[in-house]
Amino acid sequence: MADATYTGPMGTEGAAGTLTTADGKPLKAALNAAQSKARWRAFFLVAPLFIFVLFTFVAPIGQLLHRSVHNPGFTTHTDLSTKVETPIMVDLRAWFEDNPRGTEPDEAAYAALVSDLVVLRELKAPGSVGTRINYERSGSRSMFTKAARRAAKLEPPFKEAMLELDEDWADPEMWSAMRGASSAYTGNFYYAALDRTIGLDGGVTQVDPKRQVYVKLFQRTLFLSLLITFVCFVLAYPIAHLLATLPLRYSNLLMIFVLLPFWTSLLVRTTSWMVLLQSQGVVNDALVGSGVLADESRIQMMYNQTGTIVAMVHILLPFMVLPLYSVMRPINPSYVRAARSLGATSWTAFRRIYFPQTVPGIGAGALLVFILAVGYYITPALVGGADGQLISNLIAFHMQKSLNWSLAAALASILLFGVLVLYWLYDRLVGIDNLKLG
Repeated sequence: MADATYTGPMGTEGAAGTLTTADGKPLKAALNAAQSKARWRAFFLVAPLFIFVLFTFVAPIGQLLHRSVHNPGFTTHTDLSTKVETPIMVDLRAWFEDNPRGTEPDEAAYAALVSDLVVLRELKAPGSVGTRINYERSGSRSMFTKAARRAAKLEPPFKEAMLELDEDWADPEMWSAMRGASSAYTGNFYYAALDRTIGLDGGVTQVDPKRQVYVKLFQRTLFLSLLITFVCFVLAYPIAHLLATLPLRYSNLLMIFVLLPFWTSLLVRTTSWMVLLQSQGVVNDALVGSGVLADESRIQMMYNQTGTIVAMVHILLPFMVLPLYSVMRPINPSYVRAARSLGATSWTAFRRIYFPQTVPGIGAGALLVFILAVGYYITPALVGGADGQLISNLIAFHMQKSLNWSLAAALASILLFGVLVLYWLYDRLVGIDNLKLG
């Protein structure tokens, strides 16, 4: 900054005058301009990263949350060639608006349905509408496509004509599903993700026990993720301590073995465990060959939770070792020696002196392993079987196979919310400021 000079003369009442820069500008204005320029310079330096995070992180999550409550499959049809959106099921949606939930469909309701089916036939859209209702009531897609083909030839009374085509058109659950889908924005997918549904009276009820899948998968995902995190901690703590206390030339050599899994394909590591753990695999053959097990008593370690735990612990173990090593390395060993010299036992010195200093690394490693574990789906899909599947596998199924993207988004949103709650609890109990990743 230019040198400041005093230029204001003293007045009769002792005015202090003003400070100016060498070029005659007021000092306060010059300081404000310099600070503004520094802020803009900092903004332009951060702007590329901010834009990158906005488009690659914030926007996809926002789209995910929007998709979980928005599905226009029953309300609009989009022509893929022209990208023109056309309102559909207009007459039936108008009937729903004029009649409260619980009203039994009358002739006017069936007439509105037939009118809309004729329009669907012209737009070639009965399949998409049927698919939307099929998300909540299986078997609906074929009913819509069949009825749309014959809708133009149907004559009053339309209720009898529709029931002649398929008696399931009188099913109250079908009409309840159509009423729920008559609005593009709905919370039904969150209800479905929690094994709930909207009853005929408008209340929220549990689905049939045979169809209750998602809550059990959420519970299994939480349990296995916590178990995997704990096992990784138990295995990683002594490894990190050994790396931190060995001379640097030896610890660097052993660190290569810790990092080696990062240099190997995830698919290769998973399939290797499949070879090792299967009934006729290396582990069982070794146990049978050594006489520990009889040939008919081979341990089933594949396509169950055991396979999922073993494979995921191996994959995620380095994510626990590295944060622990980063906090153990700077710990001065003289602290423990001083505690021992003052009469503390080895266990007391470890518990009260050494272990508390490693808590930041434990928190960082636990968060890393847990968050990665709840989102894994490749490894559980290959080695988990039916008992080792996690909620992420069902999210992938709805994204790739059933194409129920709204339900997949609702499941993912609940999983995201659960992780954020755990993150908040960690911050309240331990403090995120104590988190150390390196």
